Amino acid sequence: MTNLSRDVSDAPARTPGDLEIKDAQLIFSAVWDALVEKYGRENLRFPRDFIWLGGAPGSGKGTNTPFIAATRDISEPPVVVSDLLTTPQAVAIKNAGKMVGDREVIGLLLEQLLQPVYQDGVIIDGFPRTIVQAETLKLFFNALLTLHDDLRNSPLSRYFRKPMFRIALLFVSEEISVERQLKRGREIQQHNRLVRETGVGQLKEERVTDVDPELCRNRYQTFKDTTFDALQSLRKFFHFHFIDAEGNLDDVQQNIAREFTYQSSLDLSHELFDLIRGIPEAAQLALHARQELVERLEQYEQNQRPLFQSVLRFIEDKMIPIIRTHAISGHTQINTEDELFDDPLALRMMIDVFSERGFHAMVDIHRMDVPERINPETWEITCRVKRVYRFEIRYQASEIRRGQ
Repeated sequence: MTNLSRDVSDAPARTPGDLEIKDAQLIFSAVWDALVEKYGRENLRFPRDFIWLGGAPGSGKGTNTPFIAATRDISEPPVVVSDLLTTPQAVAIKNAGKMVGDREVIGLLLEQLLQPVYQDGVIIDGFPRTIVQAETLKLFFNALLTLHDDLRNSPLSRYFRKPMFRIALLFVSEEISVERQLKRGREIQQHNRLVRETGVGQLKEERVTDVDPELCRNRYQTFKDTTFDALQSLRKFFHFHFIDAEGNLDDVQQNIAREFTYQSSLDLSHELFDLIRGIPEAAQLALHARQELVERLEQYEQNQRPLFQSVLRFIEDKMIPIIRTHAISGHTQINTEDELFDDPLALRMMIDVFSERGFHAMVDIHRMDVPERINPETWEITCRVKRVYRFEIRYQASEIRRGQ
């Protein structure tokens, strides 16, 4: 008796979180094993791009989901988890006297995600909603990574790309949520009154939770206590998009666009991104280009003044007159053999000067061998290298007012 008591007291305490994670492992393993048995491992071809969407009541998920889909080039309607509970499979479960619990919901969801129409991307509306479901999401991601690693060098690799999980949370405060729920309730009631009076149109479902402020607050609190915490728990594991949905539609969609703008560091695999990350993005270059141009021009004036003055004289005396004659077209080509540009720094100065003045300048160096002399005894020809610098200058064409 004493030994048993000591064994129990020495055992580590199990927190609710431990039980949830263990439940998640059991649930997911059962669902995954069933899928493997039913379809075969090599036929578990899930989408590459997943957006797991959650939102507070009144956050505008239904309104904004098509916009989110457009930003990620997703053409198929979202998978709405609550709708899965009305599918024939879910009805069969309920008719058998069983409850549609986490295991059944996850099984229905993964079955749906195997549909070929979702191969390029999918939005899942309403999952995860609990910590257990959030834990199964991590296990699902790891299972997809394992498939990717095992089959990446096989002929089936195109069906098992590295998965991309994004968590998107449309958030509004309790005050805004309650206000929008009640507004929706009033609009539905008014719509249904008109349908009953005129006989035109179809009645919409009137939710009790949309007309009672206390019930609206309860719905919001349930969201905060379950779905919000579940989504937040995934912040450290996946790309997390916290979207302020309190403004008007244009403001909210600007927030969405900003969150889902293509970012190579997020969309490319880590291996591929590491290969190309040394090449700067165009927008990043443009951000500081003006400041760097000014610094270079100042250095030319301070440290290479004679060469810089020679370049400026050449531009003013020999290039600008030609450019003026082509002002209507906005495009000038100038060739020169001037030895001034044998110095690569002079070419750089010329391009920078034109850039500072609003022109777009490019140069192409054409080299050719020009015979200089012939050895009368061997008939060997000695050549010199002739360099022709071909400048192309582009600028805004002149706008000539034409008669009607």
